[in-house]
Amino acid sequence: MSSQQCLRRLAASSPLRSQSLLRASSKAIRLSASPATRSYSAVSRATSSGLLSQVSRRPGQSSQRLALFSQSRSYADVTTVKVPQMAESITEGTLKQWSKQVGDYVEQDEEIATIETDKIDVSVNAPEAGTIKEFLVNEEDTVEVGQDLVKIEVGGAPSSGAKQEAKEEPKEPAPKEQETSSQPQGQQEQPKEEKKPEPKKEESKPAPPPQKPSKPKEQKPNEPESKSSPAPGSRSENRVKMNRMRLRIAERLKQSQNTAASLTTFNEVDMSSIMEFRKLYKDEILKKTGVKLGFMSAFARACILAMKEVPAVNASIEGPNGGDTIVYRDFVDISVAVATEKGLVTPVVRNAESLDMVGIEKSIAELGRKARDNKLTIEDMAGGTFTISNGGVFGSLMGTPIINLPQTAVLGLHAIKDKPVAINGKMEIRPMMYLALTYDHRLLDGREAVTFLVKIKEFIEDPRKMLLG
Repeated sequence: MSSQQCLRRLAASSPLRSQSLLRASSKAIRLSASPATRSYSAVSRATSSGLLSQVSRRPGQSSQRLALFSQSRSYADVTTVKVPQMAESITEGTLKQWSKQVGDYVEQDEEIATIETDKIDVSVNAPEAGTIKEFLVNEEDTVEVGQDLVKIEVGGAPSSGAKQEAKEEPKEPAPKEQETSSQPQGQQEQPKEEKKPEPKKEESKPAPPPQKPSKPKEQKPNEPESKSSPAPGSRSENRVKMNRMRLRIAERLKQSQNTAASLTTFNEVDMSSIMEFRKLYKDEILKKTGVKLGFMSAFARACILAMKEVPAVNASIEGPNGGDTIVYRDFVDISVAVATEKGLVTPVVRNAESLDMVGIEKSIAELGRKARDNKLTIEDMAGGTFTISNGGVFGSLMGTPIINLPQTAVLGLHAIKDKPVAINGKMEIRPMMYLALTYDHRLLDGREAVTFLVKIKEFIEDPRKMLLG
């Protein structure tokens, strides 16, 4: 809209007062056509500012008429970021936190928010570089795949002046300024007068005084002493909502207890030979491959060899109504239980039967690193035919692990303790570990479960037998 059209509209709304202003502004615009005078833009700004100052003095002037003189700006393209696809089995999650704030500039592919799902945390990245304009959901809200999350104004980084203005805006008490600018002076004093009736409420409370003269309550010294004496110790409570991963873990564990006929068998293994084996070769393996040789790879390899004799340990029950079909597999995907800050996760070592001890140890170390850095993906944890849980790293002496359905068994490793044991009729001190195998009695009988655990014991106590398997 040109300045002439704006002036005509203002003159039409207030013809008596704006006639002289309209003539003056038209004359000024004509004079600006000569090169000796000021430019048209300067005169129009001066005229507009003069009109604005005149109009602002009128108490009844509408704010919409003032908006006619504001400079028009070109709006940049605004893109809406949606909840990304996470996995086939995951359709929703919880918006855990925003990594940025409204007004922040983000680069392309920079992380904006984190969505917590049943299994992993999913990062939401900016599809294009721009400035965050509006958040469409709040933290701790449940979001679904494809739902709108945030609006981004596409464009380059804002100038330093614009950033300073954006930072200064929240410091100013905007609500108070809007009330004083849009209301006349007479209306500004009304709220103050309305707040004055508050003392009347205080005056209307003379009812308690007649009760105060009753001094028997004040004369009892025992009552205030008993009430003022604090209880020993702290009795505060802190309620924290369970995250989605913790809720999912609880649901899965309870489902396992309700579905599987779980039973645990124990055995004790002498760790002397495997510890000596590790002591002899760990430095050489670390130098050649960069992998630290541990005990998990030895137990994983022993389980794989024992499954050849008891294949039902690597099977599962599938089908409706609790399952009616046994599925036997010729591959072994070992789930390794890893404790994280958010809960227990079980990343999977794929085709462990085709790996040697160094290969298994390398895969376990990589999965453990990704779990601690919250970089595990759905593919890293999907599937799994057998689970090994090592509670011994936390000092557990003995425990009964819970089956990770639809698997059939889980092996629990515990702490290594020096104990006196009888060796060839003599008492010796040996490093001993308790092994616990929890199995689904619907598929495995006691004979098969005990046989499997004894085979693991034999392989660990004499690692040379693993070369013959």
